[in-house]
Amino acid sequence: MTSTAMTSLQRVLTTLGHNEPDRVPLFLLSTLHGAKELGLSIRDYFAEAENVAEGQIWLRAKYGHDCLYSFFYAPVEIEAWGGEVIFRDDGPPNSGLPFISDPEQILGLKPPEIEKIPCLAKVLRTTEMMKARVGDDCPIIGVVMSPFSLPVMQMGFDRYLDLMAERPEHFARLMQVNEAFCAAWANAQLRAGATAICYFDPISSPTIIPPDLYRRTGFAIAKRTLARIQGPTATHLASGRALAILGDIAQTGTAAVGVSALEDLTKIKSACRGKLTILGNLNGIEMRRWSAAETEALVRRAITQAGPGGGFILSDNHGEIPWQVPDEVLFAIAEATRRWGVYPVQESGSHGR
Repeated sequence: MTSTAMTSLQRVLTTLGHNEPDRVPLFLLSTLHGAKELGLSIRDYFAEAENVAEGQIWLRAKYGHDCLYSFFYAPVEIEAWGGEVIFRDDGPPNSGLPFISDPEQILGLKPPEIEKIPCLAKVLRTTEMMKARVGDDCPIIGVVMSPFSLPVMQMGFDRYLDLMAERPEHFARLMQVNEAFCAAWANAQLRAGATAICYFDPISSPTIIPPDLYRRTGFAIAKRTLARIQGPTATHLASGRALAILGDIAQTGTAAVGVSALEDLTKIKSACRGKLTILGNLNGIEMRRWSAAETEALVRRAITQAGPGGGFILSDNHGEIPWQVPDEVLFAIAEATRRWGVYPVQESGSHGR
């Protein structure tokens, strides 16, 4: 065990190097709980960059976890294209009607200019303010939607699947535009102070499409796009399964992968060892109802399955903790991580401590 405590950034970098830090890093990826802390509605919370920066700083101080998260909500990118965002009182904002209603619109699409888009400027300002507060003590995680997954919000799931199958030229054009936007948006966040970029790509998951289709589409798109991002990345499948394509994901150039609560962490660890750091895989939906004892048992199990040897960051499995998860559960996750995550951790299946 390391004799002195590390900073959050040191802890995460050691883990990403597939070495053992002082303890397993913990990412509580909460986008909405900051609104509760500041006594604001979700809409008002996201209205000002200062709110989100303060909310993230406050949540880290409260729970003692190892990152700040500059992610606002998934459709902030749709908002940047001129699309609709629908706010609700008890959950994340969602995208409204798709702004691409006819595939022919794709031929005239141009990526938004990052510096001219107010909603993106708020995210960048949030990132800058958080960086000014924490310096190099704590990683700041920025977010992009993958070019391959963004079209679900741009044009709707059914139209997008039809496009992939029936309009290869239009599909290629949409990917070209989306790739340019994704890389520019990621690099703008890195310049603003983000330490790394989370590349959300749920459509690539075997939960959504067969692995052979992924290898012809999302895999090639990720390789091209990640090569244009000027900083480290983590690929997240947003609750989707990953095991069948982990070897492919490792070849895209990403450093980490967010994995599903539906998969066996022992098998995931075996497939990722020395290649990818694992991010996961606590079930955010079930988390709403966990008792303190259940929380400790599930945290301990995840750590013993995936923690040995480094290469594991404990987190939820979706990349966004639901609004309904109570403070008591988040406190219990943090406390259990500090108790059971100290290295050297026990291997899965061992007893006692």
